[in-house]
Amino acid sequence: MERRVAREFRHKVNLLIDNEAEKDYLYDVLRMYHQSMNLPVLVGDLKLVINEPSRLPLFDAIRPLIPLKHQVEYDQLTPKRSRKLKEVRLDRLHPEGLGISVRGGVEFSCGLFISQLVKGGQADNVGLQVGDEIVRINGYSISSCTHEEVINLIRTKKIVSIKVRHVGMIPVKSSADEPLKWQYVDQFVSESGEGKGSVAGLASSGGRDNKEKKVFISLIGTKGMGCSISSGPTQKPGIFISNVKPGSLSAEVGLEVGDQIVEVNGVDFSNVDHKEAVRVLKSSRTLTISVVAGAGKELFMTEEERQREARLREQERQELMHQKRLALETNKIIKEQQEKERLRKLEISQKAAEEEERYRREIEQITAEEEKFKKEWEEDWRPKEPPKSLRTVTAEVHSAPRSKHKNLEGVAHDQLETDDMDEAITKQDKQGFQKYLEDFDPYSMFTPEQIVGKDVRLLRIKKEGSLDLAVEGGIDSPIGKIVVSAIYEGGAADKHGGIVKGDEILAVNGKILIDSKLAEAQATLAKAWNMGGDWIDLVIAASPPKEYDDEVTFF
Repeated sequence: MERRVAREFRHKVNLLIDNEAEKDYLYDVLRMYHQSMNLPVLVGDLKLVINEPSRLPLFDAIRPLIPLKHQVEYDQLTPKRSRKLKEVRLDRLHPEGLGISVRGGVEFSCGLFISQLVKGGQADNVGLQVGDEIVRINGYSISSCTHEEVINLIRTKKIVSIKVRHVGMIPVKSSADEPLKWQYVDQFVSESGEGKGSVAGLASSGGRDNKEKKVFISLIGTKGMGCSISSGPTQKPGIFISNVKPGSLSAEVGLEVGDQIVEVNGVDFSNVDHKEAVRVLKSSRTLTISVVAGAGKELFMTEEERQREARLREQERQELMHQKRLALETNKIIKEQQEKERLRKLEISQKAAEEEERYRREIEQITAEEEKFKKEWEEDWRPKEPPKSLRTVTAEVHSAPRSKHKNLEGVAHDQLETDDMDEAITKQDKQGFQKYLEDFDPYSMFTPEQIVGKDVRLLRIKKEGSLDLAVEGGIDSPIGKIVVSAIYEGGAADKHGGIVKGDEILAVNGKILIDSKLAEAQATLAKAWNMGGDWIDLVIAASPPKEYDDEVTFF
């Protein structure tokens, strides 16, 4: 299995990379990776040799050579490319334009690529990306269009249909004399004045060293082509030009030693022997010959030429290794910066945790002091026997600081008769529950910010008849919260007596309503009341008690 994977990888490398120094460099960085297991450094090194779109499949070929534990990270670090086409539609008459800049064209021997997007513009909003290659516009293929022709094609319709595929690389060049180069999207820095001007500056060249070309030879009135051919060895089969006479017809049309003949007058030369090749070349006085320039140059080198070629390869290899060292230094600096950022975030999180712990201890101390005070108060003031007198009943009603309860207290002092209070006592005994659950801890349900300054209480109301409680407000209202707007007489809420108009409802049966709209709160109350069970739990924030004098009219 491993041998098959390695064999397929080498085949892919030989197919996509012709430069031997680059091949050696590729194998070197893979060996170094398997020693260090430093995946970011490996990907950075690979980008130096996988430096054009035609070589991008090498990333997929290398993936099986990566240990399984690193493959997910490898997928994240390597460029994402897609063979699928994506179609979008843009309005050419939009006030802000299409929102894209493009580079390339057939005159530069490359396709048309998106090199810049206006953030928030049309193209950005429909999902186009920098590094997308445009393959069709308004249904027309632009593979053979110049940059100017593409611009004119865009102008033909109000709604522009664009089909793209993501490549993740952009064609660039540093000066007018340099050949076309490619940069990854994450390495690309847009030049000022990006647009047609920068695109028009791209030069047409680059690509692989070996180029296929056609030559046309007429042997009429000549003594021959003036060249010799030879069959290649087993490891490199084919028909190659082994000698070219100076000043001959072959020299005039540009044939050189090492060129591989792939076709003559439509006859494929990939599998013909030497004898058949000679016969085809002599069969006509007019020849159309397709050759791959320099494909077999190393087969016919002299020893001096071989040594010179080896020196050039070594120089290229040293240059690539120098670039690798620079990449390692860059990665080291980036890692140091990332480590400093990680430590800074860790320090911030630790300080936040310490602050939270200090706040929790303060809350616990305050709660403990409140519990201690409550216990001392109960020991000093709580009656030892069940309440029987009018005064005792009045005191117990006063324990819940509510305007409703204050009115009841006033009535008890000024208006209620002893037999009325005995009836109230009997009614409360029949209900058999407290109005407010004393052991409720609001911080177990809410954050301190949600209940700061609020008197939070838990009510347990028995489901008898209708709840008869109306609410208003909501998070989207001027009030900004869910508030009791009415308590109807005779309903379960009125019988309970622990909730009054103006109280804020914070939660129903454990569901928090602080950020709810009015309709959501009403639906939650209705669902909680109508579902199974004998009780409904309401968490409220008691409204501040009104001053009694404000409710009295003096004459």
